[in-house]
Amino acid sequence: MVWRFIQSQILGMKWLNEAIGRLLGQLGIDTAARFGGSVQFFLFDVIKIFLLLCLLIFFISYVQSFFPPERSRKILGRFHGVGANCVGALIGTVTPFCSCSSIPLFIGFTSAGLPLGVTFSFLISSPMVDLASLLLLISIFGARIAIAYIVVGLVIAIVGGTIIEKMHMERYVEEFVQRAGSISIDSPALTARERVVYARDQTAFTFKRVFLYVLIGVGVGAIIHNWIPESWIEAVLGDRNPLGVVLATLVGVPMYADTFSTIAVAEALLYKGVPLGTVLSFMMAVTTLSLPSMIMLRRAVKPRLLALFIGICTLGIIVVGYVFNAFQYLFI
Repeated sequence: MVWRFIQSQILGMKWLNEAIGRLLGQLGIDTAARFGGSVQFFLFDVIKIFLLLCLLIFFISYVQSFFPPERSRKILGRFHGVGANCVGALIGTVTPFCSCSSIPLFIGFTSAGLPLGVTFSFLISSPMVDLASLLLLISIFGARIAIAYIVVGLVIAIVGGTIIEKMHMERYVEEFVQRAGSISIDSPALTARERVVYARDQTAFTFKRVFLYVLIGVGVGAIIHNWIPESWIEAVLGDRNPLGVVLATLVGVPMYADTFSTIAVAEALLYKGVPLGTVLSFMMAVTTLSLPSMIMLRRAVKPRLLALFIGICTLGIIVVGYVFNAFQYLFI
């Protein structure tokens, strides 16, 4: 009962949804109608996502202040083999970056001489899974789905990095990255106040960066939730279409967003009856394989390595989608 209260009232903020519904009712807006329902969905999700985003990013950024890039590099340098890929993927979970923001760190780690597979494990996990998205996913989908999403994301990151490591693709890294080198300088010790300031600044920066995308994402979710017939969505992405997972993955690739921006769209799709695995594939594709990030990554790696990275991620995301569709009854 305590956990259900935390999930529904604290993380899920059902009290907020009810308060918005009462306020709209007092203004003469019928929330049972399409327009009123869309307004309630939009206001509730925008307020909830931004509240959780600011609180979570502040906390994660405070923790991250203890792990600057050079310290992370030293930690990663102590591990080898699959263990190093696991650590690289886990470090990615404490960096609340979108895929484009993760690429400079990927270049820095690679130029510092870390194994290529480890840096790719970091590159996959950083935008796909993080602690902030875990709690946000719990607030929307519940703990079982959120934890499963994080676990499969880490598995894709570890397996993908391990495959790239075993194939010895170092020669397909652009020369400027290999020549960049690294200067080993320890970051000055920060005071508690400086860490708070750093966390505040990171929160403000993240808020400004995702503000428009969250509004767009929630707006799209509100349209899907209240205006698009379920029969249309089920025909394209439902169980009756065996290629639904593939289509969801391909649709997500050209988009540029992070978990915070796609969560409302995913929520609306799940509400409309789209299978869980298809929804998760869409989210993973958007956060990991966005077209802008692939263009940036091409500057650092050669086409063959880029194609291998895209192929591994795409295949992993599609497999995850079909597996979750097959075992959806365990989570919903």
